[in-house]
Formats: sequence, C-alpha cells, structure tokens
Amino acid sequence: MTPQARASVITLVAPAAWGSTYIVAGQLLPADHPLYAALIRALPAGLVLLALRRKLPTGVWWFRAALLGLLNFTAFFSLVFLAAFHLPGGVASTITATSPIVVMALAWILLRETPGWSRAAASIVGLVGVAVLVLNGGSSVEPVGVLAAVGSVVAAALGFVLIKRWPAPVDMVTLVSWQLVAGGLALLPLALVFEGRPPPVGAGSIAGLLWMSIVGTIGAYLCWFHGLTHLPAGTVALIGLVNPVVATALGVIIGGEEFRYTTAMGMALVLGGALAGQPAIGRLVTRRRATIDPCCDDDLPTCSGIPGEGIGRSAVGPQGPAGPAETGRVEELCSSAPAARAHP
Repeated sequence: MTPQARASVITLVAPAAWGSTYIVAGQLLPADHPLYAALIRALPAGLVLLALRRKLPTGVWWFRAALLGLLNFTAFFSLVFLAAFHLPGGVASTITATSPIVVMALAWILLRETPGWSRAAASIVGLVGVAVLVLNGGSSVEPVGVLAAVGSVVAAALGFVLIKRWPAPVDMVTLVSWQLVAGGLALLPLALVFEGRPPPVGAGSIAGLLWMSIVGTIGAYLCWFHGLTHLPAGTVALIGLVNPVVATALGVIIGGEEFRYTTAMGMALVLGGALAGQPAIGRLVTRRRATIDPCCDDDLPTCSGIPGEGIGRSAVGPQGPAGPAETGRVEELCSSAPAARAHP
C-alpha cells in the first residue's frame, strides 16, 4: 500500500465515525439532552488532547480559542445532537454535508473570496437536494431537527472561515484541544440551566458516550488531521462525503429507517453538488477541456471541441512552451473554430 493510500484509509476513519453519531445518539443516549451529550463528548476529549500537547493559548488566542470553541463545539455539537434526536440519520448528515456551500458563502462575505461559476452552480444543486430531502421526508422530518441541522452547518462554517482568517501559531491538534476545552466549559452551565440535573444513564448510554468521546472525537479528529497533513485538502474533503453514506446505511440497517427514492435523489443532489464544488474537480474539468480544445480559455464556461495540443491560447506541448510556428497553428485553429463548429 502506498503512503497516500494508507493516509486515505486512515482519514476515512473520521467521516465513518462521525456518520455513526446519529444512530448512536438516537439508539443509546438519553433523549432530549443534546447539551449534556455535547458536553460529555467535548470536554473529556479536549482535556485528553490538551494533556498530550501541554500547550496553552497566549495573548489574543485566549479570546480566539474561546470564540472558535463556542462555534465549532458548543453550538455545533449541541445542534448536531438535537438534529440526531429529531431526524433520520441519513437526512441529518446529508444536510450537514452542505457545509462547503455555506463556507463558500461566508468566505465570499468575510474573506472576499469570490466563488467561480462552477462552484456557485454546484451550490444551487446542493440546496435543491436539501429541499428535496426536507419536503419529501414525510412525518419523520421534524422542523426543529431541520433547523438544528442547518444551524450546526452555519456555526461550523463560520468557525472554519474564522480559522482561515486567523492562522494559528500551533499545530491543528493543539488548536482543536483549546476549542474542545473552551466549548466544553461553556456547555457545562448551559446544560445545568436548560436541562437541569444530568439524566440517568445505563450501560447503553455509557457505551454510547464512550464511543462518541473516544472514537467519534479523539480518534476521528486525529485521523482527520493526519489526512490534512498528508493529503491534498480537496482529497480530504471528498473523503468526508463518506459521512452521510455511513449515517444512511446505519439508519436503514440498525435503526429501521425508511429509505425512499426521493431520499436517494436528494442525497445524490447534495453529494453531487458538494463533489462538483471541490476545487480539484474544477481544475480537472478545466484541464480536460483545454486538452480537447486548444482554443479553450480557462475563463470561458465552454470550449469548442477542436482537437489539438496546448492549454488555452498559450499552447504548451510536450517539449515546453510552443514556438512561433506552433503558436501560429493554434491561432489559425482558433480563428477558424466558428466555421469548424458550423460544419462538423
């Protein structure tokens, strides 16, 4: 097995573990206690990672770590568990798969990163998929669950954009440990105020909480950041699409959830939109168009389909940039492209 394949397999553990969140929460954890579930998932894991790293924030990073912890773990974990208690796992996880769309929108607003036409179109496809899931999900799709799932996506996306805006002075595992501890500490008073005393737990609940804390948080985040370190970001993002697939499979097999053709259609639209919006896919399509058509301009949405060598109008052959003769040949092909299109 190559190092890249090994890194991909290790990274795959993270979305698979996260996909189990919904069935574990629905089957094992005390119902209607999302704050306590989030607290037990976040705080112990954060303390373990912090003990491993043994580094505290300094200066402005006390405030930034606290804010990121509120977004990425206080809000995100609580809302994910709330969605898990009120939605089928496949629907909840597929809605959360729209996170790249929200990240793109927030990056446009906060970071002035303008999305390309292909990513904007992919976002629309993904949103249509969410609408199909919600409107055709039947009585099992509760509004509070949908709102919680959407809220978790917005919170996590805002946290991601802020992390990009604030480059961390430490490695990602240390940064996550700060956020987990901050988010967990914020959850403690919220759980006491809004949910009262901790719910009684049996052996099943303890097993579910241990799974969520050890496998779904500590193990999953270590595997995820291993992937971010050893693989291109676009590859890691595509591996993340395993999450709703695992959640849906576990919901149908273990939870007895109904799987309709409209559910499959909605999931296909969401995952297809998320896939098409990845930068790596866009670059692949652009290179493919350019290989087929020497007249292809990277800024144009379509190409002519004239076979030839080169990328765009700067023909690059196997020996490097084209010389005057080759460039002239490309320009001749480009100038005659309309006629070629008219006469296939």
